[in-house]
Amino acid sequence: MARVTLGLAALGTVLLTPDSFEVLATLTVVALVVAGLALRLAGPDLVLLAGLTVLLALRVVAPDAAFSGFSNPAVLSLAGLLVVAAGVRETGGLDALAHRLLGTPRSLAGAQLRMMLPVAFLSAFVGNTAVVAMGVPIVQDWARRLGRSASKLLLPLSYAAILGGMCTLIGTSTNLVVYGLWVQRDPAASVGLFDLAAVGVPALVVGVLYVLVASRALLPERRAGTARVLDNPREYSVVMRVEAGSPVVGRSVEAAGLRHLEALYLAEIERGGTLLPAVGPKTRIQAGDHLRFVGVVERVAELRRIPGLVLAEEQAAKLREPSPERCLVEAVLSGTSPLVGKGVRESRFRTRYNAAILAVHRHGRRVEGKIGDIVLEAGDALLLEAHPSFTDAYRSHGDFLLVREVENSQPPRREKAWMALAILGGLVALVALSILPLLTATLLACGAMLLTGCLTGTEARRALDLRLLLAVGAAFGLGEAVQQSGLAPYLAQRLLDAGAGQAPVVLLLALYAVTALLTELVTNAAAAALVFPVAWRLAENAGLPVEPFLFVLMIAASASFATPIGYQTNLMVYDPGAYRFSDYLRFGLPLQILVAAVVVAAARLLWL
Repeated sequence: MARVTLGLAALGTVLLTPDSFEVLATLTVVALVVAGLALRLAGPDLVLLAGLTVLLALRVVAPDAAFSGFSNPAVLSLAGLLVVAAGVRETGGLDALAHRLLGTPRSLAGAQLRMMLPVAFLSAFVGNTAVVAMGVPIVQDWARRLGRSASKLLLPLSYAAILGGMCTLIGTSTNLVVYGLWVQRDPAASVGLFDLAAVGVPALVVGVLYVLVASRALLPERRAGTARVLDNPREYSVVMRVEAGSPVVGRSVEAAGLRHLEALYLAEIERGGTLLPAVGPKTRIQAGDHLRFVGVVERVAELRRIPGLVLAEEQAAKLREPSPERCLVEAVLSGTSPLVGKGVRESRFRTRYNAAILAVHRHGRRVEGKIGDIVLEAGDALLLEAHPSFTDAYRSHGDFLLVREVENSQPPRREKAWMALAILGGLVALVALSILPLLTATLLACGAMLLTGCLTGTEARRALDLRLLLAVGAAFGLGEAVQQSGLAPYLAQRLLDAGAGQAPVVLLLALYAVTALLTELVTNAAAAALVFPVAWRLAENAGLPVEPFLFVLMIAASASFATPIGYQTNLMVYDPGAYRFSDYLRFGLPLQILVAAVVVAAARLLWL
C-alpha cells in the first residue's frame, strides 16, 4: 500500500508542472470557470461562455474550434431529443411511461432503484444522452406526483445513465472510439459486445448501492420551481371532475398521487351534491367526484395533465375551441373594465371574451363560492380557460391591467399519445440497432412529431432549452481549447514518462486518474483518443496484456461524477434539479473514488 501511495505521489508531482504560456493560461481559465460555477457567480451557460471568450481573446484557441461545439452532432442531437421529449410530454405519453415503468414506491430508496435499473439498462444499448434527455421530464413529473424533491432523483438519473453505458461496447461512443483505435493497432483483436461488462457491471452495482445508501445524507432537498412560485404566490381554488375510466377511479387519494402535490392540496371532495365530511389519504375516489384543489396557478395547471381529470366549470365546456386547444390565462381587471361591479353570470364573460372564469383571487386571498355568484372588483386576478390567442388579443386592452398565459397549461393531446410513443420507440430501435446515427434518427423523429400533430411549431421552439444548449456547446469549446493549448497531450505524455518501473496497480490507477481528469476538461471521446497511445505503451513497457489498460481507459473516459461540466448528462440535470457545483463534488467524488477502486481491482483480478 505504501508503494502504491508513493508511486501515485511521484506521478502527481511530475504531471502538474506546466511549461508554456498556453498551458498556464488554459489551466488558469479552467480553474476560474470551476470557481465561477462553484460560487454560482452566474448560470453555467454564462460562466462557460465567459471562459471560452477569455481563451479566444488570448488566442489560445481558434474561433472555428471554439465554436465547433455548437455544430457538434452531440449538441444537435440533444436539441432534437428535447423536441422529441416535448412531443411525448404534450400528448400525455410521459404519464403512461411513468405509470407503467416507475409506479408509486413509498420510500426514496425504492424510487431511486425503480428509476436507476431501467435507465442503466437502456443506456447500455441506446446511449446515455438520449436516455437522460427523455428521462428528465418524466422524473420531474414523477417526483412531483410522489411529493419528493426532484433533486433526490435527477443526479442519480444521470449517474445511472453513465454507469449503464459502461457495461457494453456500444453503451457510449467513447467505448467505440477506443475499440476502433484498438483494432487499428491490432487487427486481430476481438472484443465482444459484453466483454466490458466484466468491469462495468461491478461498477454499476457499487454505484447503485452507493446512491441508495448515501443520497439521503449527501444529496440536497431542493426544488427547482420554488423561487418562481414564491414570486407569484396567488392561490386559486379550482374544481376538477373525475371522468369514468380515469386511472384514479377506485384508488385512494394517496395512491392516486394527489396527496403530496407541491404548492397544491386537495381541499374537499363533492360526491353526488354532498361534501364528504373529511378527506384523508385513504379516501377512495369515484367517477363523477368533484375535487376542489387549492394552490398556486402554475401547479393548478398541472392538474390538467392527470388522465381523467377535467375542469368542472360549466362555462368552460361551452367554449368554441376543443379542450386540447385551450390554455390557462391569468388576467387582472382594470378599474375601467365594464365588468367591475357585476356578477360573473350577468357579465356574460364567456360571450364577450370567449373565455371562462375558473377562479378569482382578490387582495391576497382566493375568493370562495360559486363562480357565477362572485361580484367582480377592480384588481381582481382571474384564472381563465381560453384559446392561446386571448393573450395577444387582450394584452393591451383597457379591460385588463395584466394578461399572461400560464406556461404548459394546455391539456395533453391524449388521442395522439400512442403515436408519440411509437415515434419514440422507432427512434430507440433505429439507434439501438445501429441502423441510423443518433442525430439522423432524432431529426426524423422531430419531423414525425410535427407532421403528425403531436407537437406544434411553437411548442417545439419552446422545448429548445437555450441555456442548456449554450452551456453544452461552450463546454465542448473549452475542451477544444484544452486540446489545442497542449494541456491534454502534455498530461498524457507526462504520465507515460513517469510510468516506468511502477507497479501494475499504480499504473492502472494513474491511467484512470489522468483519463478522468481529462474527461472533465475535454470531451470523453477526445480524452480516450489522447490517452489511448499512452495506455498501450504503458502495457507494452510493463510487459502486460493491453486488455486491463484499455478497459480501464473506456470506463475512466466516461466516469464523470464530480462536476457538472465533465459529462453532458450531468449538465442536463443541473438546472432542473436546482443543483450547485458543490452538490456534484460532495456526492460525486466518493462515487468517483469507489468506481476507480472497483474497476482497477476487477481488471487486476481478471487479467494481471
